[in-house]
Amino acid sequence: MDGGQENDGERRGWAPARWWRSRSVVHRRWIALGTCLAVGTFGVAGLLAVDAVRFADPPCDEKPTDITTSDYALDFTVPDGLMPDPQFNGQRAQVAVHRVQPEYQHGRCPNTPSKAAVLIHGRSIPGRPVFDLKGKDQHNNKMSVQEGLARAGIDTFAPDMLGYGYSTRFEHGLDDPHNASLSVPFNADGTCPEPTGLCDRSHNPAIFPLKQQAEKLHPNPLDKLYAHSSKVRFASMDTWVRDIRQAIDDAIAKAQPTDGKVTLVGYSLGGPRVGRTLYEANPVLPGSAATIAKVNSAVFMSSLFGLPTEEPTSPGLVSFPLTLTDRKGATSWSLATVGGTSDQDCTGRVPPGVQDDVWKELMKGDPIGEKWGGTDPNHPDGLSRTPTFTTYGFNTTVAQQLKMPVMVLHGTGDATAPVANATAIYDALPASTTNKVMLQVTCASHVFEWEGCDGERCTPPSPATVYGQASGTPWAGPHGTVTAALTEWITKGTVNGASSGKFTVDKSGVIH
Repeated sequence: MDGGQENDGERRGWAPARWWRSRSVVHRRWIALGTCLAVGTFGVAGLLAVDAVRFADPPCDEKPTDITTSDYALDFTVPDGLMPDPQFNGQRAQVAVHRVQPEYQHGRCPNTPSKAAVLIHGRSIPGRPVFDLKGKDQHNNKMSVQEGLARAGIDTFAPDMLGYGYSTRFEHGLDDPHNASLSVPFNADGTCPEPTGLCDRSHNPAIFPLKQQAEKLHPNPLDKLYAHSSKVRFASMDTWVRDIRQAIDDAIAKAQPTDGKVTLVGYSLGGPRVGRTLYEANPVLPGSAATIAKVNSAVFMSSLFGLPTEEPTSPGLVSFPLTLTDRKGATSWSLATVGGTSDQDCTGRVPPGVQDDVWKELMKGDPIGEKWGGTDPNHPDGLSRTPTFTTYGFNTTVAQQLKMPVMVLHGTGDATAPVANATAIYDALPASTTNKVMLQVTCASHVFEWEGCDGERCTPPSPATVYGQASGTPWAGPHGTVTAALTEWITKGTVNGASSGKFTVDKSGVIH
């Protein structure tokens, strides 16, 4: 992405009311006079006909007639102290935004409200693949959540957090392969047993593994081990709170929602990012109250939970900024056997080709990582680059102070963020919050926005109907439920017509 310019597209079709308004006042008077003279021979009836044309309500659309997709960048200067490595202080940076908006050929009718949502991605996959994956499931249903929301009249904005996708990653940050992890760990006392001094540490080896220079980058593009140009984690939660605040302001300015606010959706690690953004007592970035006033409701989708309130200060935190994931690591998800569900029960959960679609989108947004990895120097396999960080900012303390309506959306087979997180978040919300809903989706894993359905189970027996779909249609799968639930919540503040309560979608798509 080279841009800083937005292309919102052009509305299509002939709109008489817009044509009439575009004429100058004098021009309109001459048109009206000419029309009256032309029909004068028809007497009063002719004049009444002209008058009816002049004062008829201009044509408008209550529902979108199409959608428009655009990509642009939000510029900013890195504030001092925002990032763990001070070398980035004062540098120019960009947050990329992927927007999918409803289009109204004749203009949106005055009684049709404008709705907007800002969608925050998780740890390893940036905004566009998560929320606007191009491709269809096995029954030709489109997978894109953003497109589904736009066709329901919701303007959506999916920013790539700093260090992800099309956003800035910095020359001496994630663009430098030397900043991947080394092989030898530091001693417990902080000394390095390697004579060259090339050691590393990781406070979470499961997601920030060591040895990646040797195991992922040799021979593409490294010939040996190298010292880091940045020797600290890339970001903190508050790094991304700044991004979210800017994205919210941008969405309100562009979408002009009727209530002047957005719905804030956090997926996976995006949940703690959203929780931290809505934490009024944030001591690192003052001004949370002003941001909270711009958010009408929140959604925690497959969210992590139970983290420290503030950033850990342990000396053992990760000592490198770059993490790498190959195709297998990025696309090999599975449904855990939780609550009696299994892949045998959940036929068609992974639509054919969907993992290829995810990887293709990842590499499209990572032209540097695309040239890394593999064992053939002439044919790199490609690696997805993501930042290291500290995890904090969302727990019972934070959830208890949320005063806005909240929906919790989770898959019952989620092996990454256990389904117990959903109940914990819901129960932690203040008792005074009457507008809170929890929806759990059966036959759904951590990536249920990409999951489908196949076989007899997808058609519930009559008179039951699939939640959010036309009567008599088979369940599109978890991805269809995600779009349906978000649509109802953002437009009405309800799930299945209720503003509060706990619900479950069964393996046939029926809500209970």
